[in-house]
This record gives sequence, C-alpha cells and structure tokens, in this order.
Amino acid sequence: MPRMDGVLAMTYLWLKAGHVIFVIFWMAGLFMLPRYLVYHQEAAPGSPEEALWVDRERKLLKIILLPSIIVVWVLGILLATTAGLWSEPWLHAKLLLVLVLSGYHGWMAAYAKKLARGERTLTGKQLRLLNEVPGLVAAIVVVLVIVRPF
Repeated sequence: MPRMDGVLAMTYLWLKAGHVIFVIFWMAGLFMLPRYLVYHQEAAPGSPEEALWVDRERKLLKIILLPSIIVVWVLGILLATTAGLWSEPWLHAKLLLVLVLSGYHGWMAAYAKKLARGERTLTGKQLRLLNEVPGLVAAIVVVLVIVRPF
C-alpha cells in the first residue's frame, strides 16, 4: 500500500474493507446462480417447482447480485483512485478479469431470463462447468492483488 497519512489512510482501509465484503457477496451469488439454473433446468417445464426456481433466481439477481456488482465496481474505482494505482500493471490485469466476470454475470442473468421463458439452450453439464468460472477468475484476481507479480 502506498504511503498515506491520517484521513486518507483510514478512508483507504474502509474502502478496502467494503470492497472485500461486497466481493464476497458477489462471488457467493455467482456461485449460487449457475447451481440454481441447473435445478431450474431439471424441473419439469410449467411445473410449480420451475416457478419456484424462476422466483429464486429473480431474487438472487435483484437482492444480492445487482447491488453487489455495483458496490464492488464503485468501491474498486475509489480504491484505485485513493491509492493512486491506475498505472499498476497488475491492476490492469485485475480489471480485465473483473470485466470478464462482470460479463459472465450479465450472461448468466440473461440465461436465467431465457430459462424463465422456457428456452433451454444449455445442458445441465454445461451449466455445471460454467459454475467453475467465478472460482478460477477469483483465484487469479487474488494472486494479482496479493502477490502483484508484475
């Protein structure tokens, strides 16, 4: 962490704490959503069980995932600005991966809407494999932030 004094240092620490907390919320939601989609896809079309999965997916997206991604981005940008990190190569790599994860989030949300309309274009196996994406990206991001390899 760059040298900071007084209020700026405290602001940085609070921003960092908030960022980590909301990253955890976001990642939890990103781990849950594909699993929900697997169960949804395995439910009989038009069944009460399918309707329950549609409602669960909607709530997960609106209550956990959407607020979390917004706060993660806002606090992350504030952190990078407060600490003067915009010229750091590791931050550029991290931002690229967070953009990928944000795209994944959007794609999964769109697939949830397709499923709610009865469009089943992926298999359960494909959804299970897609469930691994957030974990792999998160592992690389943690290495970039903690180790700062470049």
